[in-house]
Amino acid sequence: MANDASDLVAGLLRRAEDLVPTLRSRSRGAIEAGQIPAETIQDFADAGFFKVLQPARYGGYQLPPQVYCAIARTLAEGCMSSAWVYAVIAVHNWQLALFDDRAAQEVWGGDQAVRISSSYMPVGKVTVVPGGYRLSGRWAFSSGSAHCDWVILGAMVPSAEPGGRPDPRNFLIPRSDYRIVENWDVMGLRATGSNDIVVDDAFVPEHRTIRELDMFNMNCPGHAHNTAALYKMPFAQIFNRTVSTTSLGALKRALDVFVETTKEKRATYTGDRLARDTTIQYAVAQVERALDELSLVLDRDCRELMERAIGGDWPVERRAALGASTTGMVDRCVGAIDTLMAFSGAKAVFRGNPVQQAFLDIHTARAHVANNPYPYARNLGAVRFGFDNDSLDI
Repeated sequence: MANDASDLVAGLLRRAEDLVPTLRSRSRGAIEAGQIPAETIQDFADAGFFKVLQPARYGGYQLPPQVYCAIARTLAEGCMSSAWVYAVIAVHNWQLALFDDRAAQEVWGGDQAVRISSSYMPVGKVTVVPGGYRLSGRWAFSSGSAHCDWVILGAMVPSAEPGGRPDPRNFLIPRSDYRIVENWDVMGLRATGSNDIVVDDAFVPEHRTIRELDMFNMNCPGHAHNTAALYKMPFAQIFNRTVSTTSLGALKRALDVFVETTKEKRATYTGDRLARDTTIQYAVAQVERALDELSLVLDRDCRELMERAIGGDWPVERRAALGASTTGMVDRCVGAIDTLMAFSGAKAVFRGNPVQQAFLDIHTARAHVANNPYPYARNLGAVRFGFDNDSLDI
């Protein structure tokens, strides 16, 4: 059985590497379209990538998070937008395992390849009704939504007690109950198609909702059926790596291109080889060190997540540290890609330049709320000083 799992993982990683040239060839067209093509989604499905975190009882591979992150990181060497869409869609196959099993049956009962998008910002208007809720609102940033038939949306359920605190939840909605507004016109990650989702007074049964507090406490309805350790991890520890990991692949691609194009490049006025410039040599070494360190920490953290899920040991200080670890990743990638861009010269301002594309994509990834390192680092520092944790996102 162990050999079978090793062969499966090796095959998945090999297929990810094999797709990199194809993703590069499609990247410019996808950027222009503001959407990765259906062919890319089909390639991911055929390769089995969407099954990586999906429960085995619904046709998935149920593999550890380090496999999922390795695939996303590799795909980003071809096209960061494509890798981002893969990572976002695939993580929902993990989250659905946390919902009441009736929700999974509705989504996967007829087709285990059905895909889900999301927008977790809690902007929905919720009315409590018998059997569930009425939900309305408009949510932004739903990556890959054009390729999905369901969506998970965030909203606050009002308290039954006057003056009580609202209950943040995620709501699972079928395609028939929402519409997509195409308004994704941005500087980077342009091909993610992260358009708006609009819901007008849709009924959502109780079993198609999940409390954020239950995901934080790892006490979810889906645990009654999905008992594997993979599903006994804090939601944020998995999701936040969804939106940080792809920056590593994009940065690696940019570094490789920078080194290759600079080897024989000469200074315009002196004719000196730029590769002999010790400042540039130092810059390359610093970016390479950052990549190496971030990759090693990511792999270490993913292993620790799995070990803690198996052992059931989740001290709050380690959760805070693991949360700060992933949310600080993209900020460091921003510094590294800025260095490469600064030394890339005037040709890097032309559209289609790989270093410039990584610059735009990584900076756009940094704008995601889960890639803002400051609140997570501040919370870690506070916990280290003995103050209470104040975040559900660890």
